[in-house]
Amino acid sequence: MPRAFTPKVVTANALLAGDVVYLTEDDRWSPHLAEAELLTDEAHAQLRLVEASTRQSEIVGAYLADMAAGPQGPEPVHFREDFRRSGPSN
Repeated sequence: MPRAFTPKVVTANALLAGDVVYLTEDDRWSPHLAEAELLTDEAHAQLRLVEASTRQSEIVGAYLADMAAGPQGPEPVHFREDFRRSGPSN
């Protein structure tokens, strides 16, 4: 039996600054996870990832990250994403 789709956001790193960024519903890259578009449909999530991946002059390493709906917007469900949003570790 296939697993249920987990809501996701498109995330990447800004090309010049290297900062973690999230794709918003209005196609901006934001450093704030609360502004990210929470994708609840698997086909739409894949489409948004493909669209984001073409923006190579802005970002690198785009991927879909598992999230949950929270009172202030998307919230990470894995430690890795929670750690990434806190900024560089160096």
